[in-house]
Amino acid sequence: MVERIVYLDHNATTPLAPEVLEAMLPYLKDKYGNPSSIYKKGREAREAVEKARRIIALSLGIASEDLVFTSGGTESNNFAIKGVALANKCKGNHIITSKIEHLSVLNICQFLERLGFEVTYLDVDKYGMMDPESVKKAIKKETILVTLMHANNEVGTIEPIEEISRITREREIYFHIDAVQSFGKIPFKIEDLGVDLLSLSAHKIYGPKGIGALYIRKGVNLFPLQHGGHQERKLRAGTENVAGIVGFGKAVELVFDNFEKKRERIRYLRDKLEGGLMARIENIYPIGHPTLRLPNTLNLGFAYLEGETILINLDLKGICASVGSACTSGSLEPSHVLKAMGIPSEVIQGAVRFSLGETNTEEEIDYCLEVIPAIVKRLRRMSPFKNH
Repeated sequence: MVERIVYLDHNATTPLAPEVLEAMLPYLKDKYGNPSSIYKKGREAREAVEKARRIIALSLGIASEDLVFTSGGTESNNFAIKGVALANKCKGNHIITSKIEHLSVLNICQFLERLGFEVTYLDVDKYGMMDPESVKKAIKKETILVTLMHANNEVGTIEPIEEISRITREREIYFHIDAVQSFGKIPFKIEDLGVDLLSLSAHKIYGPKGIGALYIRKGVNLFPLQHGGHQERKLRAGTENVAGIVGFGKAVELVFDNFEKKRERIRYLRDKLEGGLMARIENIYPIGHPTLRLPNTLNLGFAYLEGETILINLDLKGICASVGSACTSGSLEPSHVLKAMGIPSEVIQGAVRFSLGETNTEEEIDYCLEVIPAIVKRLRRMSPFKNH
């Protein structure tokens, strides 16, 4: 029987912060008004929504009216990419993205290809890093959008968004970034990034599931995907998820409180886990950029082993990790991210992602450093591969 749980899958989702739940509860009980209603209960719901919008906007350095609430990162990506494509098809039909994007970007692009759009899928280097020059070379007169992730969810590599945005601005091409994994983990402001659209999600920063947001720069020509009422500046119809929005605002408030101190603590624990495992286990390979990566993310390839087998054995010891994106966990295909990075197949098949969070402790890392090498040693003895 498992006596403890060591949760190391914060890139998949995070536990709901107690303070977030406390902030949400009144809007799930007594303060149940519709924000569009003009009487008191409606007004208090509207005030709560706008307060949360101001908090999130302040963290990004933008005006609150430039933020539209959605159901999460996937909807935000759909809204941004399809919205730009449908609203600007008279100007062009070409979109640029990369081969390591989240499926909520890649599958949208494949859908748009079936509608007659052309999509260029750019390569990355062995660290999962995009070359701004490749973006520049891919641009043509029909290009209307570049859509890339800020930081990769599987390996944590942080992309050179500022350099790429200088290229898109010069060519007057819309630039959307998926910041679901980077928001709340590394500091940034919209003005510094220089992007036109940016996707966010609450459940990656100790907020509730089912709520996200999309930053839309003033002047961006965007086609609404949902039609109905006048909510969210007529861009996203439907009664607002008031409790979720309140929780999102509270989560942002909390995550940026003592931000640098918490970030460095998580980085220290991540580095201790990485260094300890590298010292104790043979044929183990770090995947992703060694320095330009999220402070909480560690992807390691345990060569000549199956990642799923490692996860099952970790679970028996109460350790939660993943073999990549939670959205692809049901797939038997190897990670499209690691394949695009050119990682050898014997390393890809044994790749495990550990993503740390605020609740992790040094004692938990010590426990992992005791348990994981023993698991790998036992599995290697059973492995049919003889090259280890």
